[in-house]
Amino acid sequence: MGTFVEAGKPSEFKDGMMKEVVVQGKEILLARVGGKYYATANRCPHFGGNLSRGSLEGTVVTCPLHGSQFDLTDGHVVRWLKGSGVLSAVGKAVKGPKPLDTHKVKVEGDKVLVEI
Repeated sequence: MGTFVEAGKPSEFKDGMMKEVVVQGKEILLARVGGKYYATANRCPHFGGNLSRGSLEGTVVTCPLHGSQFDLTDGHVVRWLKGSGVLSAVGKAVKGPKPLDTHKVKVEGDKVLVEI
């Protein structure tokens, strides 16, 4: 069991918003969707794309580099790489699908806390 550490304030997050926060030296993607907070690794497990620079639709984040998609609720892979054909097949063979690491989140008073 980890320790909960402050990662932000609820007033910093509008619904449908995500951003990178650094907590104890770790890059975390923190998002608010439907009034609930989600925290995952901020770097795509494919080639390290900065997920906070990607797009968010519901609880699905899309990596800005190669279009991989992950569900923030549990980190599972929705799509591993965008596209088809030889380049996509090679990319998938070089580095297969891997889910995002997730972190528990809770709100206490005016603090959003992430478990590290």
